[in-house]
Amino acid sequence: MRQRQRIDSPWLLGLTALVTVFTVLPMLLSVGAGLVNNFSAGLASGLTTRWLLEVWALYGSTAWRSVLLALACVACTLAAGVPCAWALAGSRSRAARAFEELITLPVAVPGLATALALILAYGELRGFRQSFAFVLVGHVVVTLPFMVRTVAAAFRRDELASLDEAARSLGAGFVQRFLGVLLPAVAPSIVAGCLMVFTLSMGEFNLTWMLHTPLTRTLPVGLADSYASMRIEIGSAYTLLFFLVILPVLWGMQAVAHRIERKHGSAA
Repeated sequence: MRQRQRIDSPWLLGLTALVTVFTVLPMLLSVGAGLVNNFSAGLASGLTTRWLLEVWALYGSTAWRSVLLALACVACTLAAGVPCAWALAGSRSRAARAFEELITLPVAVPGLATALALILAYGELRGFRQSFAFVLVGHVVVTLPFMVRTVAAAFRRDELASLDEAARSLGAGFVQRFLGVLLPAVAPSIVAGCLMVFTLSMGEFNLTWMLHTPLTRTLPVGLADSYASMRIEIGSAYTLLFFLVILPVLWGMQAVAHRIERKHGSAA
């Protein structure tokens, strides 16, 4: 009951509302600027969707390209990150700890530096350098640590070792234990990792700006171009397009995460 009173404290509610307004208000103003005829005149100039339609005609392809890139990044980090997380969680060696720190380096290094390193390493492969796969590799390098760290923390729970040992004693092989026991137990963490990877890939700019070509431009790069070279209404309409593309996907992934968590909680 005491904890309930602390949660309902007017001070905490007021602070939460203040932080929410402080965070959301700039985004609302930016989106609103893309729905008026003239930003300088404000709402007095009237509402319109002309800027949004113009942005879609100019940059609509970047929206689908960004979504496909983010989904491909999620698939790659799942395929590489989940087995890697299991291996790191089950090892106590210094080599495993060193590898875990090494895989986290791209998070600490600026995206421009990571992009430059990729260009120096693979830039001579002209077909690869100009392809969608080159940008995808950069996104996987940057986002993989978030998948590995999130899932490895779940694999390190003590109860998982007990479940794995119980399945082993019943004669289950490694593949059967991994797919049938361990993965379902850490499914909420895997979905959380996917959510982080998707959002980071969709919003990644610094690395993408260095790696992209005119045929592999993404939403954040197009957004920067629209703000730099056009009027504020175009850039703001592009921001609205960004939200229209990413929010439904995020809500869908969060719904899946909540459903898995409820299912896992009821099973436990």
